Amino acid sequence: MRIDTTTSAPKITAANSADDAGVSSNVRLLIFLRDRGIIVLWIVLVIFFAFWASPYFFTLANAGLIANAAALAAIFGAAVGIGILSGALDLSIPGSATIAAVVGAISIKAGAPAWLCIVIALLVGASVGIVNGLLVQRGLNPLVVTIAMLTTLGGLAQVISGGVPVTGITQLKWMGSTSYLGIPAPVFVVAIVFIAGWLFLTQTRAGARVLGVGGNIEAVRRAGVNADRYRILGFVLSGIFAAVGGLLVMATTTQASPNPSVDLLFSALTAVALSGMPLTGGRGSLPRVLVGALIIVSISSALIIRGIPPYWATIVTGVLLVLALAFEKLMSSAVAKRLAPAPTATLDTGAPPTASFTVPRTSKTKEA
Repeated sequence: MRIDTTTSAPKITAANSADDAGVSSNVRLLIFLRDRGIIVLWIVLVIFFAFWASPYFFTLANAGLIANAAALAAIFGAAVGIGILSGALDLSIPGSATIAAVVGAISIKAGAPAWLCIVIALLVGASVGIVNGLLVQRGLNPLVVTIAMLTTLGGLAQVISGGVPVTGITQLKWMGSTSYLGIPAPVFVVAIVFIAGWLFLTQTRAGARVLGVGGNIEAVRRAGVNADRYRILGFVLSGIFAAVGGLLVMATTTQASPNPSVDLLFSALTAVALSGMPLTGGRGSLPRVLVGALIIVSISSALIIRGIPPYWATIVTGVLLVLALAFEKLMSSAVAKRLAPAPTATLDTGAPPTASFTVPRTSKTKEA
């Protein structure tokens, strides 16, 4: 039984409302910086480079080169990002891209049409995702599983190709080295993939469940949803995106190399980190991954125009990766702190403080 001696209802003053409004405004600003700050950063960098690397950076020709290079970084960033959104960091992306490209190239060499080569490559990427998902579902560590898969796929690609690149693949030039209206073909391919991925995550029930599994898999299970199925789906989508990336590389270079490129994985991880996507999953945006890729390529382009050695671009990219992770952690902590309820609240009651106490209920205590 609780006995409360309060004699009048408390009155919330106008100052409290003003404070609440101020806190809400601060939270909105922090959320904007966390989720949209990358766009502001890219615009600032473009304006800076337009003057610093003038007159060659801010030209249509250089914009086409940046868009083409960013397309490859973005598609692999999407492959990593979709895995993170589902709650698993897939490090086998370069291996999936390599094995898909090699198998597709050999299919073309065997006389298969270009469309069938694409289908086969996508199926290979999806199969790798299924295997990764099933192994992780058995309780194995995702990082260990995907690193082992990366190594295995690289070896398989060497075996299938005989240890040498599969050359002379010109049937896919329409999606690689060709330009349409002055825009490189890979830009159109990446635009289609990103739009499809964005619509899937934001407009479908399956996409919402993939995000839910990445955010809190136990809550999804308690809701009666087969969480393991959607975790596997995340790996499958990651493998398909990686296969698209492998096809783009093959279409651009007209050959399929059996050696996985770890540099692509590093660029993809950096683009994802710059987008503000937490590595714990559940929150993020594929369009912001695209902006992250544009930032990486823009920095590299500006340094090359200024005659600065390429290895400085690698150093800057590594520093950006660390800063992006630190910034995301700082903003997330600040938002959580602002949204956390205060332990105590002070109200203007217009009367002296009152007292209340609780009488423990026992077998002899009677309700009033």
